[in-house]
Amino acid sequence: MKRFIFIAVFAFAALSLAAADIGNISAAFKSGKASALSGLMDTEVDMALPEATQKCTAGKAISLLEAFFGKNKPTGFNVVHHADKAENGFFVGKLPTASKEYRVNVTYRTVNNKAIIQSIRIE
Repeated sequence: MKRFIFIAVFAFAALSLAAADIGNISAAFKSGKASALSGLMDTEVDMALPEATQKCTAGKAISLLEAFFGKNKPTGFNVVHHADKAENGFFVGKLPTASKEYRVNVTYRTVNNKAIIQSIRIE
């Protein structure tokens, strides 16, 4: 029994170390500062916003998010689900604004424990 507990604790610790850091992404959504994501975007990003859906460059993705945040000022952000698999991961969050609460889905690839955003869906 002790061996099982030791293995379970060790496995959990190893998986925790492999998880990408999504704190910067979460903070950017919470503050409504799309520019904070500039170093965290892949070269091409799939964007799905209420008013636009497109595959675009990192710069265009930030512009789209800035426009979204300009119309929908965030009043908070919290991650409700987060999962990592090897070099990829995703999280789902709730983005409350003054007028409505949005669901946010972000997929990313992991490079040196850093999440590089591949897609953002806000609905």
